[in-house]
Amino acid sequence: MSERQTTGGGAAAAMTGRDRRDGLFLSLLAGLLVVLALVNSFSVTDEWRHRGKPLAFVEPLIWETSSIIVLMSMAPLFMALIRRVWPLDPPWWRTAIVYVPAGLAFSLTHVIGMGVLRAAAYAAGGDHYDAFAPLRDFVYEFRKDSLAFVGFVSLYVIWLLWRTPRAAVPAEPGAIEVRDGARRHFVPLSEVAFIEAAGNYVELHRGRTPILHRAPLAEMERQLQGQGFVRIHRSRIVQRAQISQVESKPSGDYVVRLADGRELAGSRRYRRPLLEP
Repeated sequence: MSERQTTGGGAAAAMTGRDRRDGLFLSLLAGLLVVLALVNSFSVTDEWRHRGKPLAFVEPLIWETSSIIVLMSMAPLFMALIRRVWPLDPPWWRTAIVYVPAGLAFSLTHVIGMGVLRAAAYAAGGDHYDAFAPLRDFVYEFRKDSLAFVGFVSLYVIWLLWRTPRAAVPAEPGAIEVRDGARRHFVPLSEVAFIEAAGNYVELHRGRTPILHRAPLAEMERQLQGQGFVRIHRSRIVQRAQISQVESKPSGDYVVRLADGRELAGSRRYRRPLLEP
């Protein structure tokens, strides 16, 4: 297998597969939201009728539909964030630093967006809706949106874990199986200098051109135990035999120099495993 075949065809196949999985996830999500919107619209209409204040079904339907449109518009962006910053990777506080502001942005965009859409829909029907009404009740909306954001992240994580096959390591003695479309290739572990996280994928670095491989870094670390690899960072695993020097920093972090001259940043959190024989 040439390196060009692996990095080109493998990456293209992986990206195409991911696009198909994301498209299916978005379709299922849209279907779920539509069902919930219809149920909620009927429920709201019924509640108002029992209160003695009849409400036209179209009004709660506009409320729910505007919410769906904004949520579906934001979904691809937050899916990309989840792939980029995997929520299950330790430590938890680093994940919180990313996802707490993301949840706030999610809610703020949702509240402003649905207010604008509702105002436009009411205006088209010759009526009036205050576009800033949801924003003025932001605390209430944020409580609901926080649950929606956690639910969305959880669903997409479960989806990726379910749809991403586990890595086969080793599929042959001392090799990693890399799928390139319908073909299977085997990369010798001895040729892999280090492995780096790329969302829900990893990059196998042998030579100067990385090979994209469909597997989470945590799964690779688990399956490479006893194979001469050590984790030096939350997003990086290195082959011990490729390490020529380790330079410590005052902060406790360090720099790992490989035999080919490349330098990799190491975290003090993973210093002990590196120093163990």
